[in-house]
Amino acid sequence: MKYSTMEREKLLVAIIENAIDGIITIDDRGLIENINPAALELFGYPSRDVLVGKNVSVLMPEPDKHRHDGYLANYENTGKKKIIGIGREVTGQRKDGSTFPFRLGVSEIRFVDRRIYTGFIHDLTRQREDEIKIKSYTEELELKVKERTKELIKSVNELETAKEHMSTLFEKERELNQLKTRFVSMASHEFRTPLSSIQLSASLINKYIEKHDVESVEKHTSKIKNSINNLTTILNDFLSLEKLEAGKVEANPNWFDIFAFAEEIAEEMQLMTKQKQLIVYEHKGTTGDVFLDQNLLKNCIINLISNAIKYSGEDTMIQFNSTVNEHELIIEIKDNGIGIPSTEMNNLFEPFFRAHNTGDIPGTGLGLNIVKRYVGLMNGTCICESTQNVGTTFRIHFNF
Repeated sequence: MKYSTMEREKLLVAIIENAIDGIITIDDRGLIENINPAALELFGYPSRDVLVGKNVSVLMPEPDKHRHDGYLANYENTGKKKIIGIGREVTGQRKDGSTFPFRLGVSEIRFVDRRIYTGFIHDLTRQREDEIKIKSYTEELELKVKERTKELIKSVNELETAKEHMSTLFEKERELNQLKTRFVSMASHEFRTPLSSIQLSASLINKYIEKHDVESVEKHTSKIKNSINNLTTILNDFLSLEKLEAGKVEANPNWFDIFAFAEEIAEEMQLMTKQKQLIVYEHKGTTGDVFLDQNLLKNCIINLISNAIKYSGEDTMIQFNSTVNEHELIIEIKDNGIGIPSTEMNNLFEPFFRAHNTGDIPGTGLGLNIVKRYVGLMNGTCICESTQNVGTTFRIHFNF
């Protein structure tokens, strides 16, 4: 659909005025030229008339308040960027003096006789609260796991020396299964927070709004929504772990093109990468037709790429390759991340296992166990090669 200049201007104004994130425009002296309703609400101001014409530093706490004009002057003189086109987490100050965290992205727009800067503000208050809750839940769960593990060790020792107490052992095993179920439910919170974050990240399409590129705006909005749906599917799979253990999950294979299938996954996962991380997909083979369960395979690939993103640093490359030979598919995902200690490779696919070098990187320890089970349901194999501090390669092989 083509729009006239007037229609495009109206559309742009409508998008800005109704955006769920705050948008503020300033001139090269730091004076506020425009601010949308979402930003007014975030900073607690009744109308834009109160702020228009004032220095944007009025919305900042110390020491940023006094540094801002110096940053603008430095950029004008040297062209050195600290936040323009990059984005970072900062603190804002409301009208009542209270502060709140938000992610700020700044873009520069040059006209013939002047330049302006547009800031895109995404409130992180709710996310910070959720992170605190998740940390509290995790600590509580870890304490319960330690307490129950001690009980189980004691029971096992008793059962090894007294065969007549076998019934007690079975009861403890039942309690352990219940503990695993509660663990999965609690771990699911680590996936719920990214769902809302992805949904709110739709504000990133503003860079296309500046170019009046409506088609790209619609395209990326659709991709973000698809990513949310994909993550929701994965979350439901994790919460259905009991069905997998009970053998109630079955593979339903059909013919599809692995090239188009994998390209779509690569595009979706690129939206989840860290700064300057790049997913590079390559396909080899004269055909892309495979006969497998798309849902199970997609969950496996997304899980492995997510791990590559999570355990690799910024400005790194993740290689995602597919090879189709006659009745054979090989999927390979390679990163340059922290790697897996050689002494722990044998435990890699066990449920709840996490390598000691993962530190405070969040995770449930269930993902690779689920991948191996899904691959097994499709009569495939999954192997891992890894060197600590060098990188990891996962290779999935299917015959069909």
